[in-house]
Amino acid sequence: MTDLKNKVAVVTGTASGIGKAIATSFVNSGANVVLSDVNVELGEQVCADLQKINSNVTFVKADVSKEEEVKNVIQTAEKKFNTLNVIVNNAARAIGGYPVTDMSNEDWHAVIGSNLSSVFYGCKHSIPIFKKIGGGSIINIASAQAHTPLPGWAAYAATKGGIISMTRQLATEFGPYNIRTNSISPGTINTEMVKQVVSEDGTGKLFEEQLGMHPIGRIGEPEEIGATAVFLASDGGAFTNGADFRVDGGLTITPRMKPGAGSRSK
Repeated sequence: MTDLKNKVAVVTGTASGIGKAIATSFVNSGANVVLSDVNVELGEQVCADLQKINSNVTFVKADVSKEEEVKNVIQTAEKKFNTLNVIVNNAARAIGGYPVTDMSNEDWHAVIGSNLSSVFYGCKHSIPIFKKIGGGSIINIASAQAHTPLPGWAAYAATKGGIISMTRQLATEFGPYNIRTNSISPGTINTEMVKQVVSEDGTGKLFEEQLGMHPIGRIGEPEEIGATAVFLASDGGAFTNGADFRVDGGLTITPRMKPGAGSRSK
């Protein structure tokens, strides 16, 4: 039921972290995948590694905050494989860790563009293909941040909350076309992005705090998000529509920290 053989998928933000893990999980499950990322060097290396498993893997450079570049990735997939069955809108930027009152207009628009507008572009240009072929699966990567506050991350949380709301709207609107739209809300995952946030914190305590937020006693691995994405892309998830999967080790069911903590001067 979780076999992706002969399915064609687009995954954004595949140069590292969760996107790389999802793409790898898809390829290992038999899918033909078009990868995209703004980082060409790392993106092409991931592509070369995955081509050793399945030669039908392609990399296309894309800045997901730009509509034409997202559209190009999707069109490349359709032209190369004559179809498209799955899109994973994963690419995002972690901009925050300081009060929203210190955030520049430039940073605000950067996080909105990369994290939220990118999902709009991916859905906008994949849905017509899905309608044409009789169905498809949209998987949007949200965040535990959309469910539980962490001071200093208001803009990031706004984008992830918007993703969940958009997911539900699309699930209702396009469900009758057999287009399933779901989201995944990861907890703290062992990725380069998280390591960057920890290194920029400066207190030396953030990672310890992150561990303490997860009742399961550890942070997650990217492959655990990949496994959930495979389910949602496969026939095993055929009756799943409009859901948000909290793959977070219990993070969102417990208090994160005392009110006001975590937001420090930029």
